[in-house]
Amino acid sequence: MTENAPRETPRELVEPAGDATEFVFFSGKGGVGKSTVSCATAQWLAEEGYDTLLVTTDPAPNLGDIFDQSIGHSVTGIHGVENLEAIEIDPDRAAEEYRQRTLEPLRELLDEKQLQTVEEQLDSPCVEEIAAFDKFVEFMDDPDHDVIVFDTAPTGHTIRLMELPSGWNEELEDGGATCVGPADSLVDQKETYENAIETLEGDRSSFVFVGKPEESAINEIERSAGELAALGIDTDLVVVNGYLPEEVCEDPFFESKRADEQAVLEYVEREFADEPVVTYPLRPGEITGSELLSDVAAALYEGFEPTIDVESTPSGGDAVGTLDATTDTDAVMEQLRPHEDTRYLFFTGKGGVGKSTTAATAATSLAQRGYETLIVTTDPAAHLKDVFGTEVEHEPTAVGLDGLHAARIDQEKALEEYKARTLEQVEQSFEGGDLEAAQQQVLEELESPCAEEMAALEKFVDYFEVEGYDVVVFDTAPTGHTLRLLELPSDWKGFMDLGSLTKEASESGQRYDRVIETMRDPERSSFVFVMYPEYTPMMEAYRAAEDLRDQVGIETSLVAVNYLLPEEYGDNAFFESRRRQQREYLDRIDDRFEVPMLLVPLRKDEPTGLDDLQSFGAEILGEPTAEKPQPELQ
Repeated sequence: MTENAPRETPRELVEPAGDATEFVFFSGKGGVGKSTVSCATAQWLAEEGYDTLLVTTDPAPNLGDIFDQSIGHSVTGIHGVENLEAIEIDPDRAAEEYRQRTLEPLRELLDEKQLQTVEEQLDSPCVEEIAAFDKFVEFMDDPDHDVIVFDTAPTGHTIRLMELPSGWNEELEDGGATCVGPADSLVDQKETYENAIETLEGDRSSFVFVGKPEESAINEIERSAGELAALGIDTDLVVVNGYLPEEVCEDPFFESKRADEQAVLEYVEREFADEPVVTYPLRPGEITGSELLSDVAAALYEGFEPTIDVESTPSGGDAVGTLDATTDTDAVMEQLRPHEDTRYLFFTGKGGVGKSTTAATAATSLAQRGYETLIVTTDPAAHLKDVFGTEVEHEPTAVGLDGLHAARIDQEKALEEYKARTLEQVEQSFEGGDLEAAQQQVLEELESPCAEEMAALEKFVDYFEVEGYDVVVFDTAPTGHTLRLLELPSDWKGFMDLGSLTKEASESGQRYDRVIETMRDPERSSFVFVMYPEYTPMMEAYRAAEDLRDQVGIETSLVAVNYLLPEEYGDNAFFESRRRQQREYLDRIDDRFEVPMLLVPLRKDEPTGLDDLQSFGAEILGEPTAEKPQPELQ
């Protein structure tokens, strides 16, 4: 870490080196096997005799799926693995625990009106994030385990989590009110947060990035590693997961894909020359259960070479040569094209499932059909630039095709816009007194760590009021965080009371009401869950879809199933096994969602640039023809 020379081997990085509890953090782009590697590491440490706790801070956890048992929000022993416990932090329950812990000491100190004010402050959506961090910190102060393994949320949000301690320390120094209650109620946490920062920067913590052998995943590791370094946190180990084994690539299609992956691996070795880099191959089936997790750990920490038996097909039925499924293009396009008003399309799902590519392909195809189309990314990682092969700015900009514009919500710029708008509202509504003092008070409130999220929400809502587009496509952040964003409009109503801005807060609440109603209207909005045909992405999407229905009243309109193996390549037991698995999951997805399916094949190269996107759109959505009705001549 920053205080000592890097330890040389992956084993030394994760094994405790002293008497104090040590911490191992795994992060990376969603869908790269981060949870699998975390589980394999935790199981290996436990089998080495270390008392181990595995914690996930991801709002869409899947530890229980990997270990094939229920885990949940309380520390739970893992069946059949001595010395190993795990917990999946539930953001809702953590938030409620935080509220009650904050309110309890105030009940005897405040009158009913004051207590009600605090309760309203604690209804802030920010409470969920600070509560999850609070729970995170709680385990960092745990002396009862030799090592704690953190399976963290996807990278962009993990970094935001890491930045919170310093932000909250500044807030506590100033005193007064915060967006999660009175600062006095947080003073006791100040020392804990400072200790957390010190631990993250010190030699008791190791930070591991996991990625697939894909350019976009490695680019995100590089960006995130740089941002972590700015926080004083070094990257200690890089795991590249899921490369194609040489012995299964017997035709030009997969030989070419393997060559591309090997080029990425060579790049990683060069760029991360100061850190150990370890790899693990793609397997013929999913990695669940202790036996396969042991195989992963042996490759990562003991130097064993994994072997793939090409000739034998795992049990579970005869090999399937074809997927025997086609897209109902008419049904899919009915969910994508606008009817009478602007159509809003939301592409969401587990990170790493090709969400941005699918959203960009759909947007390109709609523009080719004559619809004025805007695609916006709300994902802090912002991959649209990589997909279009051109810069995507904070405001809508043309990307080289008539009728198609793209934008990304830049958090910093959104915050500056939000501050300027808020100060203007203060000035317009001010009715005597010291205007400068009032503006200063509002500025102080806007220094809260929550203000950035409020600003991003405001920008998100702005796109429901932008004119001139037939279709607005939202490429959203990974699933758990997308749900939070979609729940924000109703959560923020009644909370945004910045001094003299009660009237403006009420008007904002009305805007949010309109947005929620638009998202609930199937004639104006479509929610598309993108997944690949495996258990974890399917179940994460299904749980998220259920939450959308139950919590927000939004129905899923369409599912896009990505990375389907081509029928004409991969004629061996390895790929036949994976095809059978994909066929089984296509059936399960169809049964669970009961909506049209857009089937998206694996390509030799990910489509980048408009030419690729247009040809890919024609392949999965049909050849585009002009659809938009033209105005009648007078």
